[in-house]
Amino acid sequence: MKKTILLLSSAFLISINVSAQQGKPSVKVFSNFNYDMSAEEGEQAFKEFEIKRAYIGYSQDIDEKFAAKVIFDIGSNSSGSSYTAFLKIASLNWKANEKLNINVGMIGTKNFKFMEKTWGRRYINKSAQDKYEWASPADAGITADYQISNNLSIDAQVLNGEGFKNTQSADGLFRGGFGATYSLGNSLKLRLHQDIKPRSIYDDMSESQQITTAAISYSTSIMTVGGEVDMMKNIDNVKDTEQEMMSIYGDFKISDKYTVFARYDDASETNQEGSYTVYGIERKMAKGVTVALNMQSWQDNDENSEAVETLFLNLEYKF
Repeated sequence: MKKTILLLSSAFLISINVSAQQGKPSVKVFSNFNYDMSAEEGEQAFKEFEIKRAYIGYSQDIDEKFAAKVIFDIGSNSSGSSYTAFLKIASLNWKANEKLNINVGMIGTKNFKFMEKTWGRRYINKSAQDKYEWASPADAGITADYQISNNLSIDAQVLNGEGFKNTQSADGLFRGGFGATYSLGNSLKLRLHQDIKPRSIYDDMSESQQITTAAISYSTSIMTVGGEVDMMKNIDNVKDTEQEMMSIYGDFKISDKYTVFARYDDASETNQEGSYTVYGIERKMAKGVTVALNMQSWQDNDENSEAVETLFLNLEYKF
């Protein structure tokens, strides 16, 4: 408890100090109340208030070409601590020219940023590749974006491959990726991405892991729909092993304040062996404050199993 208070106090003092500078401090918090709807008669239904995640960051334009950003991700970890701070982003951005943009340091990865933006509700749940742990949202390395035309852009990345919560592995092999995004006007966008994790052992049972992603997004002033298909070959560098999954999502704005949304993940061909569904209604309470009442369910592949359904009230606030 003392460590948590010290951390929050330090973050508050830092935010006051940097506010006086030319940069921009930021805070984003995800919290929820959830209630187990699957409890059978006579059983005690699980219910809980949670603060799932908090991001504390600061960005600064150094000059016309260079900018820097630092973001700390505060949440649970595998060691069992409820709140631990991780350095998620510590990047330097270089706008080399009008077409080329380079990021170096602890940076956001390209694997599922397109899909995460289309889904648009990270405070409710992660996008598919993040949720099922196919890739990390941030890692140490370098990325480059190049705008070929008004409609087409390409990107590439070279990463440590261990994610922002871990250091480089002992084998010292980098994880690479490249992608392309095509825009047809402001409404329709298409995305292709290839992620490659090299093998460290050269034998008949090993091969480079490959994740291929195809995604689409269509949006208007009142609606957004999107979907992705992800295929993984040579899982963890084991030759001739495969997984695949699909995720579709969308929303419809029924007023200036209210939006209905839904999502379905088919993860039956992954290690998770099941499907995930969420649907609900979202309300913009104020600038930077959003609340959503939604039902989330998980169904195992086993045809005899029943879906686990949980009612959520999610809250995101940022400033």
